[in-house]
Amino acid sequence: MMKFRFRRQGNDPQRERIKQELFAFNKTVEHGFPNQPSALAYDPQLQLMAIGTKSGAIKVYGAPGVEFTGLHKDTAAVTQIHFLSGQGRILSLLDDNSLHLWEIGGKEGHSYLEEVRSFSLPGRPGIESTSATRVTVLLLKLNLDLLCVGTEGGGVHFLQLPTFSLLDRSLFHDEVMQSAPEEYKCGKSLGPVEALQEHPQQAEKILIGYSRGLVVLWDLNTRHVDNLFLGKQQLESLVWERSGNTFVSSHSDGGYLVWTVNSSTPCTHQPTTSTIPYGPFPSHGGMPRASYGDRHCLTILQDSTHVTLDFTSRVIDFFTVHCIDQEKEYDDPTSLVVLLEEELVVIDLATPGWPTIPSPYLAPLHSSAITCSYHISNVPSKLWERIITAGQSQSANQTHGVGDWPICGGRSVAPESKQKELLLTGHEDGTVRFWDASGVSLQPLYKLSTANIFQTDCDHNDSLTQAGEEEWPPFRKVGCFDPYSDDPRLGIQKICLCKYSGKLVVAGTAGQVIVMYLSDEKSDHMIDVATVDLLQDREGFTWKGHDRLPPKTGSVVFAPGFQPVVLVQCIPPAAVTAVTLHAEWNLIAFGTSHGFGLFDYHRRAPVLARCTLHPNDSLAMEGPLSRVKSLKKSLRQSFRRIRKSRVSGKKRAVQEANAQLAEQDAEMAPVQRRIEARSADDSLSGVVRCLCFADTFLRDGTHHGPTMWAGTNSGSVYAYALEVPSQEKFSEQSVEAVLGKEIQLMHRAPVVSIAVLDGRGNPLPEPYEVSRDLAKAPDMQGSHSVLIASEEQFKVFMLPKVSAKTKFKLTAHEGCRVRKVALVTFTSVSSEEYCENGLVCLTNLGDIHVFSVPALRPQVRYDCIRKEDISGIASCVFTKTGQAGQVAGGSVLSPGFYLISPSEYERFSLSARVITEPLCQVDVDRLHDLTVLRYSKLSHCLHLQFEHNEVFSLSSPFLESPNSSADLTLDTTGELTVEDVKDFLVYVLHLDTLYVSCGRAVYEGAVNDS
Repeated sequence: MMKFRFRRQGNDPQRERIKQELFAFNKTVEHGFPNQPSALAYDPQLQLMAIGTKSGAIKVYGAPGVEFTGLHKDTAAVTQIHFLSGQGRILSLLDDNSLHLWEIGGKEGHSYLEEVRSFSLPGRPGIESTSATRVTVLLLKLNLDLLCVGTEGGGVHFLQLPTFSLLDRSLFHDEVMQSAPEEYKCGKSLGPVEALQEHPQQAEKILIGYSRGLVVLWDLNTRHVDNLFLGKQQLESLVWERSGNTFVSSHSDGGYLVWTVNSSTPCTHQPTTSTIPYGPFPSHGGMPRASYGDRHCLTILQDSTHVTLDFTSRVIDFFTVHCIDQEKEYDDPTSLVVLLEEELVVIDLATPGWPTIPSPYLAPLHSSAITCSYHISNVPSKLWERIITAGQSQSANQTHGVGDWPICGGRSVAPESKQKELLLTGHEDGTVRFWDASGVSLQPLYKLSTANIFQTDCDHNDSLTQAGEEEWPPFRKVGCFDPYSDDPRLGIQKICLCKYSGKLVVAGTAGQVIVMYLSDEKSDHMIDVATVDLLQDREGFTWKGHDRLPPKTGSVVFAPGFQPVVLVQCIPPAAVTAVTLHAEWNLIAFGTSHGFGLFDYHRRAPVLARCTLHPNDSLAMEGPLSRVKSLKKSLRQSFRRIRKSRVSGKKRAVQEANAQLAEQDAEMAPVQRRIEARSADDSLSGVVRCLCFADTFLRDGTHHGPTMWAGTNSGSVYAYALEVPSQEKFSEQSVEAVLGKEIQLMHRAPVVSIAVLDGRGNPLPEPYEVSRDLAKAPDMQGSHSVLIASEEQFKVFMLPKVSAKTKFKLTAHEGCRVRKVALVTFTSVSSEEYCENGLVCLTNLGDIHVFSVPALRPQVRYDCIRKEDISGIASCVFTKTGQAGQVAGGSVLSPGFYLISPSEYERFSLSARVITEPLCQVDVDRLHDLTVLRYSKLSHCLHLQFEHNEVFSLSSPFLESPNSSADLTLDTTGELTVEDVKDFLVYVLHLDTLYVSCGRAVYEGAVNDS
């Protein structure tokens, strides 16, 4: 027989165009709470809030859907943020001592955040140490034209804004010490500048506070010390009272002092009042360190009302939303916004009792550690409304009478989502949280807890908390971040929801599988409990892990929402590794590291239990929470591998020689890596990785029926034919399962996913979709096939003979392994009628591949996640297959989510048609400022041009004014553009100071010079 090999043809231009219309990779938005926040700022005019992080990111938030993100070029922590109020500008200070100016710009109808310039404070002549010029505090003058910079060396420098021009009027501590009394000098330094505050009534005066305790009222115009306030405790902060007659200083001993400003008393030795709310001992966050060193607190005082907010994470910063009208007598704060290390808390100060305002965004996804996630597209409106109602009933007491969200600047211009999306997250404390993932803001909808099903220590802990609330100080627990779990066995491992029937399956760490129904009414009922022994009385195996969670006996009260009806307990109680639900057949399938089971939740009866353990799988009996580690076993396995390698040395030499001959013979074939077969006795080979139900041909090619498929860690696939009674006979007849096929993959690579394709190669529809006319009926005339995705390759087998049809060896070709797989329908941008099915794959290297189905031809590849980000790769979740991602108009979403930190999801899209991204607009009026900068920049260039040509100098009354920015040293590092010249000419026409002919000549000269 003669073999012919043909060279692969080049890229087809038409196919490349179709790919561009189908696929496009975009990272669109980050959901959740910023990881490691380090700074906070608020613009009361634009009503925007900014959060800086230790990774150098700046995130700006306004009304729901209004969101900007900026990232500094250098990965340095943001230590301070300040808004230039009303201008849409942000000033940031990094821990590398650099200052950066950001602007909210506009483009194509929406706003964005960009960095426009940066500045680093130069060292003082004659002082080698850079710590002397390290910035400790910033003060923006109210007129926003001057920035006061306090340093660690005690100096105060002044920068012109927004140009960052350093003015020659710096103030150093030796100049201040000349005004201090002799007894205060005593050879000690004043220390770093800790606080700077502008006088609320006299803009030319600023209050300067030094670490040692000295506070100075400094006149910028006369460069003179007007008042000295001789504090004795280490200073922490300063704040003015509106009239400017008094100010308050806070100190490291937990006290605060009230000082009176009197022009007749230039040196004040004692404050008007001194208060230490919690005793005269060194304190931590206002609380005595000895007794409350582990607390994170913030105290609110008003007359006799005293509340100490007790948080579960460290306080980063806070601000109040209050009246900014300078003519008002009081600030009248309405809200208190507290940035914590793990969440954002907003307190309503205008409502009696000071309740918490629920946040429409920035919800702490990691209030308990996320253990799994599940995404649902195109949620039916009826299910959506029922979930919303259940969530509202949970928070009815918390939100009654509470004020509106105070951070409401800007407006979202993103088109309203045509479909509703749910993101379900499972947590370590046994809760499942439902999130609205339809838009930019990930909003909490409903919280489901499974802890009340079991006997735990929750009630005991709650009683201890209530008992402590009557003690002094008057602590009030605030916030929802709670990193501690009462029992690690409660952790949620797998979730499956049928969006058409409202049935939910939740599986946990201790082998618990809970079937829930969605109910609109409160219920008080007992939970049916069933056990399934997955070991099937196999001898020689002893479970060494944790015990099962004991369920509560008797009836349990459940609020409206998802309510458990049956608890299936796997024996041994190992963590559930796979679960699936078929609501039409009333069946659930579940798997652990020991095997898989099939359960009829309508009849409350187990249907099937299959053990998948290998005789050497003793490690599977230790459990994830077991602390038993066998050193002997590890050594034994190592010696076995060495012995095997020696014995097979000669065989391997022969195989290598044959492989070399094969490589020489296959010069035209693509290069493939050689894949070693995995050992059959590897630990945890019995772990069930995936499960699925399908109505297909398994016994013969003429009769189709219900089937169940299971794939394991050792490359084994089990296919069962099911006898499911009709709906009228569900209560009379039981479901039966018969093993139909058993497939063993050659290299024993773990099976990641199994999907059955109809006669046209399309994925089978979800339960209820065909019966409710929500999807086209599958093709039952042609031959069905099954797509099996292992960690190393994808393979399509024809049914019912299970003969190989096509395959793609991903590991051999690309050198990576499969981690996540999904079937997605992509719709063309140019035509809603054209769509293709694709197999989306995430690898261990963090890249995403898309293959055609069922041909398995590579289509596109994108870099998505860093290969070092193991947790991000493991947490990735794709949209449900095919029709579940369909939206009105025929377009299909294909988003994915993965954790970029314990508290943040990154959202990405693979579809060229639909992208969920923040599109918002903030109205900022700073045309005058920009024109001034461009005018000054252009004038500088024109002056050089005229000086070179010896013509005439351009003058303007505006430039000659004392407030002109032309007197400043401007940043002219950027090149002059035609747009700058055009804006300049427009401005000149408005000034009426230049003739049109002069402007024309200027324009030509400037263009030639640029």
